[in-house]
Amino acid sequence: MSNNIKKNLVLSAACGIDPQLIEFFLKSLRKYYNGDVLFLIGKNDLEIRKILELYNCDFEEISAHKFDVQLKRYDFYLKILEKKKYENILLCDSRDIYFQSNPFTYSYKGSVNFFLEDKKIRECPSNTHWLIKAYGEKIYNSLSNNIINCSGTTLGTYNGIKNYLTLMIKHSLKYKFKKRLKYLLTFRRDKTGRGVDQAHANYIVHNKLIDNSFVYSNADGPVATVFYLKNIRFNNNSELINTLNEPYCIVHQYDKSWSEFKENVIQFKKNLGIQ
Repeated sequence: MSNNIKKNLVLSAACGIDPQLIEFFLKSLRKYYNGDVLFLIGKNDLEIRKILELYNCDFEEISAHKFDVQLKRYDFYLKILEKKKYENILLCDSRDIYFQSNPFTYSYKGSVNFFLEDKKIRECPSNTHWLIKAYGEKIYNSLSNNIINCSGTTLGTYNGIKNYLTLMIKHSLKYKFKKRLKYLLTFRRDKTGRGVDQAHANYIVHNKLIDNSFVYSNADGPVATVFYLKNIRFNNNSELINTLNEPYCIVHQYDKSWSEFKENVIQFKKNLGIQ
C-alpha cells in the first residue's frame, strides 16, 4: 500500500456543541486510539478549537448554521476524503458518544458497516416523520417494518465510505425534506427536518445500495445506540456490554438513559483517569 495512505480517520462535527461533551468524546477516544481525528467546527467555536488542539486533532472551519450541519456534513466529509486517502474511516456524531476501546480494532465484516437501533422505523415518530417528508408515503410503507439504522455511527473502508457519502449527497438532493407550509411561506428553516439524514441512510441501507456492506444489531454488535436499547448492562469496569458480554467499542446516545448511565459514566471516567 502506498506510503501516502494513512491508516485510520475519525470524522465528526462539533458546530455549536457543548465543549465539555466534546472533551469526554476525545478523552475516551485518545485512551485507545492515537490516529487521525478531524472535526468540522464553526468560526465561533473557539473553546472547542482549543480542546481539539490539546488532543492533537485537526479541524476544518465551515460556514453553516448548526441546524444544517447534520445534513451538510456529508458534503464536507467527501471533500476532505478527496484530498487525503485512508484505509478506514469512522463517521460519527460527537455530542453524545464515548469510546470503550479503539473503534478500528474490531473485525468488521463490511466495506461499510451500519449499526441498527432496537425499534422498527414505524415505531419511532421522528424516523417516521423524516422518511415520509423526504420520500413520501409509498416508500415509507415499503421500509417502515425495517429496524432503524442510526446515521450517527458508520464505519468502513476508504472506497466504501466515499461511496456511502456520494449516495447520501445524491439522495439529499433528490429527496429533499418537504417543509411545512408556514415555513415555506415565510422562508424559514423547519427544524423538524434537522435529522432527515436518517431517512437517507435508512433508504440506502435497507435497499442494499452498497455492495459488501454489513448491518450489525444493537444487541450483539460493536456499537450501542442507547435511545431504544432494550438491554442496558454494565460489567465490573462500568463498561456497557452487549448480549455476548463483550464491551461495546462505541456508546452512542448515552444521555438518553442518563439515570442508568450517570454512576457508570462517572466510574468509567475514574477508571480511565479522565475526569
